[in-house]
Amino acid sequence: MRRLFWLGIGLAVGVVVVRKATRTAQAYTPAGIASGLSESAGGLVESLRSFVEDVRIGMAEREQEIHEAFARGEAFDDQFAELREDPRIGDREIFPEEHQR
Repeated sequence: MRRLFWLGIGLAVGVVVVRKATRTAQAYTPAGIASGLSESAGGLVESLRSFVEDVRIGMAEREQEIHEAFARGEAFDDQFAELREDPRIGDREIFPEEHQR
């Protein structure tokens, strides 16, 4: 009975090892490498699409805020006005002379 038990355990371990080795070997074949690259590229494309969609949503929200402020007759909220008005910073330090026209 003991021998039958250990034989069953040995067979189960052998099957697991062979399946794992086959999967690993398949990953290093040209078809396996191509499949892995395809999945990686698909994930990259999906991430890029998600980023672009987030940017578009943000742009639409900001545009809506600007339109609402304009409709109320309020001045546009210029976030960088303080930097341009500061004589220590000014446009010259933000944009060096060689880049100004």
